[in-house]
Amino acid sequence: MKDSKTLKPKTQINIKAMLAVLAFSGFLAVFNETILNVALNILMEEMNVTAGTIQWIVTAYMMIVAVMVPVTAFLIQSFELKKLYLGAMVILLIGTICTACSKTFPILLISRMLQASGTGMMIPIMMNTILLITPQKKRGSAMAIGACAIQLGPALGPTISGFILQFFNWHVLFIMLIPLIILAMIFGHIYLVNVSTLTKPKIDITSIILSTIGVGGIIYSLSSLDSGNTKIVGITFIIGMITLIAFGKRQLSLKEPMLEIRTFKFPLFSIGVALVMISMMTIFTMNVMLPMFLQGALKTTTFVAAMILLPATLINGFVTLIGGKIYDKLGAKILIQVGFAIMLVSLFILSRLTLDTSLAKITIIYIVVCIGVGSTLSPSQTSSLNQLPREYYPHGVAILNTLQQLSAAIGSSLFIGIMSASQQKALNNLASEQAAVTAGFNTAVLALTVLVLFGLFLSFTLKSE
Repeated sequence: MKDSKTLKPKTQINIKAMLAVLAFSGFLAVFNETILNVALNILMEEMNVTAGTIQWIVTAYMMIVAVMVPVTAFLIQSFELKKLYLGAMVILLIGTICTACSKTFPILLISRMLQASGTGMMIPIMMNTILLITPQKKRGSAMAIGACAIQLGPALGPTISGFILQFFNWHVLFIMLIPLIILAMIFGHIYLVNVSTLTKPKIDITSIILSTIGVGGIIYSLSSLDSGNTKIVGITFIIGMITLIAFGKRQLSLKEPMLEIRTFKFPLFSIGVALVMISMMTIFTMNVMLPMFLQGALKTTTFVAAMILLPATLINGFVTLIGGKIYDKLGAKILIQVGFAIMLVSLFILSRLTLDTSLAKITIIYIVVCIGVGSTLSPSQTSSLNQLPREYYPHGVAILNTLQQLSAAIGSSLFIGIMSASQQKALNNLASEQAAVTAGFNTAVLALTVLVLFGLFLSFTLKSE
């Protein structure tokens, strides 16, 4: 049939240029995700809304990204790469322009949801294309570049925006992104070519509705655990789980499923997914809990807390790139095992912090944690996807990225909940506020250490490549 379009043999592919365009675009997309996190108090005052209301800026973004990722698996099989890429970037651009011009909360929220739609499309487009354009022997390095962009974007967002907000208002955060997005689109138009076989599966509206309610409901409930609306959060979570189960059953019954969950029949893919989720939980949770400890126990400023995280964030990106090259030479097993061992030891040391621990020591230990994460996250992702046949790549990428979003929400809710409970217990025992925060942090990090220990055991089930 002429519906199926494949790359013509004479089409020239500039792999390095394509990789650079996709990584830069992916970075811009995920950078948007956390760029407003340090401006929430400013927005509360300016738009005259409560803390609970302004939190929707963060929650809605996470929900839309998580919902769009599985939908994009269908889109990747239906549209040529360049058209799909430009479509995602146009949505991101329109959302960014509208956000920069927003003066009321409803407009800001809708604009951020538009941005999130573009981000949710861009991540799987980038990862799937990297899989298709790189030979397996060099895939570790290429996937590491994509993973580095995805990790650095949200990690650098609060630091860069915090610096800019000292001199300009929050609108500037988005005004500066507009020319960068346009520049990425220009290079995308020049260098991107279609590299996939379009199967053009039949759209299943029921699947889209079920995945939206399921994933969106779970993300919302996990992100709202501390809101106080226990009944609403519980009902939303149950509805989300039931709907997600219904979505899974429907995919198994369809000839052309929107998301091929039979990818889990490949055991090493499933193990890799679990390792990715543990690594993602670790980095995301620590990036939230460590500033809480620094500001609550050691009474540092927001800026100092951000500066303590910055070296670890940059080194994490660097190690991710180096880890990709090591993966290409040695395979995933040894690299992932060493990474989890590093995470295990450094997190255990972090769980023993006191009020007298120096900021320099904390910075160094957290750098070691991020070295471990950089050695596990991208290799686990690449190793798991390498287990799949080519036609399953869009589905595998979508599953991995959706579960990364879920693991970030689960991790922050679970371990911050443990931290809060332990902190309250210490306060009930008449501990000082600073001592209580320290006790809560240590207990939560120790619980996270146990999860990483499970990841280390799981890594021994991987096969040598």
